[in-house]
Amino acid sequence: MDSNWILLHGALGSSQQMQRLDKSFPAGTVYNPDLPGHGSRAAEEGPITMQKMADELDAHIRESGKGKVSIFGYSMGGYVALLAALKNSAISRIITLGTKFDWSPETAAKEVRMLHPKKIEAKVPAFAKMLADRHGENYWKSVLHKTADMMTGLGNAPDLTAEKLTQIRAEVSICLGDQDNMVSREESEWATKQIPGADFKILEATPHPFEKVDVQKILSIIK
Repeated sequence: MDSNWILLHGALGSSQQMQRLDKSFPAGTVYNPDLPGHGSRAAEEGPITMQKMADELDAHIRESGKGKVSIFGYSMGGYVALLAALKNSAISRIITLGTKFDWSPETAAKEVRMLHPKKIEAKVPAFAKMLADRHGENYWKSVLHKTADMMTGLGNAPDLTAEKLTQIRAEVSICLGDQDNMVSREESEWATKQIPGADFKILEATPHPFEKVDVQKILSIIK
């Protein structure tokens, strides 16, 4: 296993989401942050954007002075990792899981429809409680609204276009669960074809929510 790994959680997630994977690494070899506007940082003001998160990741890698790093990015985290790799050659390897690449006004609107706090409280109260525990009772609704705005922005102007994907020089594996109902095989294979030398992997018996993913399958790819 490479010595320097970064784990990036998904939208509405936090570093807690990656703890099952985090504890499988030797101490001191992995960085598992809360991305801007998530988890312990949910109270931060300002919008949540992919570029903001990628810029912060880039800055952290440069300031850490650890040299080459590898990244596992789940869903949004994979998008952030690929975006950061466009400007940081120290990112040598990226593994994504369940990362959405098909962003248009239509696909964004579909995702945003699932981010209404009142509907979540009424229909899936357990999920509302999880979000409140993860981001704070006073901030989880704001995280939902900011995430919806981020997705709308991606729908209007995706950060990762075909042209930008062709410029990525890291070793990339695009992974997708065979039971993922949020990300299609078509968009995942499309992204794989754009990135020079990238490979595509299907994970069997794997849905989209990371909480239901067998982390041993991720570790087998990492190793």
